[in-house]
Order: sequence, then C-alpha cells, then structure tokens
Amino acid sequence: MSEQTKDLKIRTKTFALWIIRMYSKLPKNDAVAQVLGRQVFRSGTSVGANYRQASRARSKAEFISKIGDCLKEIDETEYWLELIVDSGCVPADRMAELLDETRQLIAIFTTIDKRAKG
Repeated sequence: MSEQTKDLKIRTKTFALWIIRMYSKLPKNDAVAQVLGRQVFRSGTSVGANYRQASRARSKAEFISKIGDCLKEIDETEYWLELIVDSGCVPADRMAELLDETRQLIAIFTTIDKRAKG
C-alpha cells in the first residue's frame, strides 16, 4: 500500500469521526437539524468506507467506480453541511473548518478520478 493511500485512509476515517462528533452536537429538539444531520452522517461516514473498497479494487474499472462513489458522497456531504449552515442550525464559523476539509477532499477525489480515467 502506498503512503498516499494510507494517508487518505486515515484522513477519510478522521473525517468520518469529525462528522460523527458534529452530528452528536446538533440540537436534539430541532427536527430540521436532526433530518439534515442524519443525511450528512450517512454521506460523510461513507466516504472512507468507499475509499477502502476502492483501494482494494480488483480492476481499474472497479477502482474508477468506487472513486466515483467517494466523490459522489463527499459532494453530497458538502451539500448537507451547507444546508445545516444556511438553515441556521449551526453558525457558519463553527462549520468553516469542516467545510474546508470537505472541499479539500472533493479536490483530492476529483484529481484521483481524472487521473484514473486519463
């Protein structure tokens, strides 16, 4: 396993843990926060799982497919995080670092996807 693969496995797992902690801090009595939180919980924690599957792909086509899943899930995560902020559930400044990491992961997976297809 390459060092970059290992690093991205760790980074996506850390990201999932960050999502879990964020979700656990959302107001329990706010229905909007809980619905949006469940969505971001699902998509944000699946990025790392899909990346692990990609790293064990048996073919280039399977790798490209799983990286595509990673990209889809991290992009969806960005959407739900933006909605959490835009709906007023969480102040933008408290979500800035997590959104920044989300956008960095989008850039990384976009690059991997393009290189794998090229």
